Amino acid sequence: MRIDTLARQLAEILAAFCCGAFFGAAAYISLVQHPAALETGSEFAARFFAPMYARASVMQASLALVGSVASLAAYFLGAGRAWLLAAVLIISVIPFTLLVVDPVNQQIKMIDPAANRVLELLIRWGQLHWFRTVASGLSFIICLLNIGRRTI
Repeated sequence: MRIDTLARQLAEILAAFCCGAFFGAAAYISLVQHPAALETGSEFAARFFAPMYARASVMQASLALVGSVASLAAYFLGAGRAWLLAAVLIISVIPFTLLVVDPVNQQIKMIDPAANRVLELLIRWGQLHWFRTVASGLSFIICLLNIGRRTI
């Protein structure tokens, strides 16, 4: 096996792993964790939000960065344009989070957990988080459908 083929395959596997792990975490947050936190009441959900977000953000940012770099590497090693699309989708969650989601995050962390507006902010955050879930899911699907394919 040629070294460039091996490098491409490793990049594809790493990209698929990172995109899949990100998607799994995002889907869990969107489908399970966030709705369950809201069911416990907005005051608890608001108190829970800051430590949950701090832990999740480090893991997910790392997965998005490594997944995008690995997808780009696969693309540049000849795996095809689909890998470029996967890279764009997974990296898009970072600027989206910083520019759109983070202002809501900051409001949630700064507001009194007993305030009336906290539930509105938590619901808005959950809606925005779906972009991260869908973008990472599409990226993961693209990786799975194209892993091992050599198309330009």
